[in-house]
Amino acid sequence: MKALVAVDGSEESENALAYATDIIDAMDGSITVVHAIDPTAYDEGGSEPTASLWEDQRLIIESVEDAEQRGIDITDDAADLAADLGHDVEVELLYGNPIREITNYAEDEGFDTIFVGHRGRSERAGLMLGSVAKSLVERATVPVTVVR
Repeated sequence: MKALVAVDGSEESENALAYATDIIDAMDGSITVVHAIDPTAYDEGGSEPTASLWEDQRLIIESVEDAEQRGIDITDDAADLAADLGHDVEVELLYGNPIREITNYAEDEGFDTIFVGHRGRSERAGLMLGSVAKSLVERATVPVTVVR
């Protein structure tokens, strides 16, 4: 079995990777960890004043270089976590809209399944921002496992 694990540096994506290693080890499969770089918009918690509906989020515009370095750090951390769990993984940076790029990559490269973490944002934030996990489930042509 060939599995793709989408990571974003969150605790939930670490949970998805840990879960995937358990499943894939039992099936003698392989894991590729991916992170999609979309430097046009990035939201994260911060201490600066916000102008949004959510107190803990702000909009940051990143340069491609900053977004790429962040992606490298995220995939390196994921590879380290997988190694700690006794599993070697391949890593890949994708460029563009995460939903489109992850699902296209999974289909083009012949993956059997996708694992993704779910942050569990409030319903209101989910309606405004969308949910990557939900969108992956809707767009993917392979089974998607959503892990909390």
